[in-house]
Amino acid sequence: MSEHSDRTMGGDEPQLEGGRADQATESFIAHRNLLFTVAYEMLGSAADAEDVLQETWMRWVKVDQDAVQDPRAYLVRVTTRQALMRLRSLRRRKESYVGPWLPEPLLTAPDVAEDVELAEGVSMAMLLVMETLNPTERAVFVLREVFGLDYDEIAETVDKNTVTVRQIAHRARNHVAARRPRAAVSQAQNRAALLAFQRAVETGDLQSLLDQLAPDVVFLSDGGGVVQAALEPIVGADPVAALLTAGLGRIAGTASVESAQINGHPALIMRIGGQVEGVLAVRTEGGLITGLYFVRNPEKLSRLEQETALRR
Repeated sequence: MSEHSDRTMGGDEPQLEGGRADQATESFIAHRNLLFTVAYEMLGSAADAEDVLQETWMRWVKVDQDAVQDPRAYLVRVTTRQALMRLRSLRRRKESYVGPWLPEPLLTAPDVAEDVELAEGVSMAMLLVMETLNPTERAVFVLREVFGLDYDEIAETVDKNTVTVRQIAHRARNHVAARRPRAAVSQAQNRAALLAFQRAVETGDLQSLLDQLAPDVVFLSDGGGVVQAALEPIVGADPVAALLTAGLGRIAGTASVESAQINGHPALIMRIGGQVEGVLAVRTEGGLITGLYFVRNPEKLSRLEQETALRR
């Protein structure tokens, strides 16, 4: 059992008789990675996803296991409902967040990148797009587009009728399509952009990086009001180039970067003095960098030493 599983099934759970406890635990562990993925895609926060799983576990162990015909469907339903409640409270919290909010980056295994739909669903760019959906739209979109649930099952989960859920799914799909990258994400192009960034950090030569900036590139940095970061999105090749030139000039010779799979995509982990300073992810289209996402908030950098298992 993983460290995170231990925390999810902590010492405050109801005490059950042996056979029933074993059955509940086995079912929960079997689906835990899926449930975490559902919650994380809903929330963009691993810490909040863990809290949702704790709530799901507390409800699960009170259920008559023999009466549940499909444990996977039942657990997904409970997890989604808990995530919806938390998402509504998070939206209020984000209104007072200092500077741009970015998802919590996760160190992921290579198999996440191999599942194209899953990798796209947990990418920084897609999670930011999903932030523009309302909570119910996000739940419907995630369950339908990423996990492939049928409309009847989604309807039961979000307490809507099937016709309404189909309408919500159509609206959410159109909303996301209008804001997602126009072409399929290219891992090779992302790696090329990150290599240019790494070269700039290590050698001070920024030109190859600056040459890849799209005219409408957007730079978002998340310091959470705890560490220094741009408090507004930086938009446009010239302003972003100026920011990168100044920022990389300050850390030249002191910072190191290493490549990693973050949220199913190539990214860089930056360290200074051995301590993680931030995670940089990119979005590319047509060989140009259209988005730079730099997570510096220390509260969001705790899951970079151990891979997080994500499943559909």
